[in-house]
Amino acid sequence: MGNHRLLLLLLLLLAVVGSDHGRVLAADEFTYNGFGGANLTLDGMATVAPNGLLVLSNGTNQMAGHAFHPTPIRLRGGAGGGAVQSFSAAFVFAIVSNFTVLSDNGMAFVVAPSTRLSTFNAGQYLGILNVTDNGNADNNIFAVELDTMLNPEFQDMNSNHIGVDVNSMKSVQNHSAGYYDDATGVFTNLSLISRQPMQVWVDYDGATTVLNVTMAPLDVPKPKKPLISAPVNLSSVVTDTAYVGFSAATGVIYTRHYVLGWSFSVNGAAPPLDTSRLPALPRFGPKPRSKVLEIVLPIATATFVLALVIAAFLFVRRRVRYAEVREDWEVEFGPHRFSYKELYQATKGFKNKQLLGTGGFGRVYKGVLAKSNLEIAVKRVSHDSKQGMKEFIAEVVSIGHLRHRNLVQLLGYCRRKGELLLVYDYMSNGSLDKYLYDKTKPVLDWGQRFQIIKGVASGLLYLHEDWEQVVIHRDIKASNVLLDGEMNGRLGDFGLARLYDHGVDPQTTHVVGTMGYLAPELVRTGKATPVTDVFAFGVFVLEVTCGRRPLGCIAPDDQNVLLDWVQEHERRHAALDTVDARLCGKYDADEARLALKLGLMCAHPLPDARPTMRQVTQYLDGDAPMPEVAPTFVSYTMLALMQNDGFDSFAMSFPSTVTTTASPMSADVSAVSGLSGGR
Repeated sequence: MGNHRLLLLLLLLLAVVGSDHGRVLAADEFTYNGFGGANLTLDGMATVAPNGLLVLSNGTNQMAGHAFHPTPIRLRGGAGGGAVQSFSAAFVFAIVSNFTVLSDNGMAFVVAPSTRLSTFNAGQYLGILNVTDNGNADNNIFAVELDTMLNPEFQDMNSNHIGVDVNSMKSVQNHSAGYYDDATGVFTNLSLISRQPMQVWVDYDGATTVLNVTMAPLDVPKPKKPLISAPVNLSSVVTDTAYVGFSAATGVIYTRHYVLGWSFSVNGAAPPLDTSRLPALPRFGPKPRSKVLEIVLPIATATFVLALVIAAFLFVRRRVRYAEVREDWEVEFGPHRFSYKELYQATKGFKNKQLLGTGGFGRVYKGVLAKSNLEIAVKRVSHDSKQGMKEFIAEVVSIGHLRHRNLVQLLGYCRRKGELLLVYDYMSNGSLDKYLYDKTKPVLDWGQRFQIIKGVASGLLYLHEDWEQVVIHRDIKASNVLLDGEMNGRLGDFGLARLYDHGVDPQTTHVVGTMGYLAPELVRTGKATPVTDVFAFGVFVLEVTCGRRPLGCIAPDDQNVLLDWVQEHERRHAALDTVDARLCGKYDADEARLALKLGLMCAHPLPDARPTMRQVTQYLDGDAPMPEVAPTFVSYTMLALMQNDGFDSFAMSFPSTVTTTASPMSADVSAVSGLSGGR
């Protein structure tokens, strides 16, 4: 009788525990209808709000948050660890961005061997993997990503999709977010950043090794037809015991990621969530205006209120003369805006010891953001001239929306009376030209040089073909290529960039750029196109390979055009003699020969003879053989003169490299060891 009473007492105790928000049913099954009192393993930005809402990110820039069920799940069957068993997960999430049509990086449901993802990168890696281990089979990581950004390097289909990831951020299968209606079979799109809670089901069949992913609005039952049905054998991926949870990451757009409820089960369907018990999301936007006030307020008081508003406006305008400046166009084009106080503290009051460099248009300071501990470079630029404002807008519009691992990433900006402050990622190794010409710097080995060439080519391909608009950089040169901590090349200084839509003929403009890198037809037509960028890239390739400037005394015979000097050696089958002597012959001859021929081909005086940047990347990656260029006994300078009258007087008037049109955005970019690229 006593045993029966003890058993009854235990059953009652389990019933009380099961009434809480988080209910652990068995070692391999649990349910969280909200996370109040749940003993989750959290790190990064992740936290549980007082109402039980799991907050994976709080909008802090370039950070990640993780939340895992505290105990590992045994996913393999049998005592010896057989194949991965069937399992099922269901969860309710919501993603909130400051913009309803634009978001930052997304979030993911993760199955990992550990809760400590210590080597992760934020941004496009969603806090799961990093640029080094991405694609490594030893990761033993499986994830279902809810991705709200288009990343070309991962071959994403769009900026609103769900993907199945195995050891890599390149999904094995993905699909636009949405669901199939059970009654009609019609597919309905859903916006991941709609700010509305939505439910996702992840079901893995261990017998057939098929993974199904289904989603629907919170008030719609689980559709019969899954969104994704992918053959994925997780037995070669998942460890015997693994942790299940969530990961989210942020970039530069203020975005927050939430999980409202979650259930999981092995060898059975995930227990259904009680949507009536899920915590509420925070309120977004201003409070609704009281209709009572709109009715009750008499017309007579409107004049008084208006007078108060005008008086307040005049008072505020007087104060902002000495504070930050905001204009209407910033709402449409501006990326994340920093407060002056935040930047002042990050740079220790813009002290001289934080100074990275000084240019004709301002100074550049190193800083560390207090909230995220992120190293940045802050460029202070004159605000008064019209040209300064025009170039500032060009850089904000272009860099603020471009995201590529080999391009400078503009994190944000601040405006004060008389000056602009631009905030970039900090890059500790500065600009490439210092390593080519400054004898106090260590010599770049050939592997580093070839990798920098490939990186800049990848960034230009993104600008010319892979972004939503065509971007012509117009000032490609070694001093505008910056090096991060791993000596990867990133193309910066977009102050002279021009943008236009794909398929549209670019307009004629003033000739801008740097002598020695200007395509001959650009002087004649004034029309910057992708092939004029290709010409400058060709000169850049020769500059990096030979360690010599495009113009100036190249050789003892007073040859002053690098192109002609390399072409002369190529004609005599002695091209390798032009490779930088500081390498002491330690380089890959085939790669060096490829770089020299590619530089001559890209910098050919005839535009039609130049390859596209897609062809260039194929040649560099070895995906396509490089065609042979017919040798010529006429110098490149002479060929340019023959197809471009007037080039002689223009080029010969500049015996050394100069910039024909100065840009405040290029304020001594070689000194800005703080400009980095995107993903």
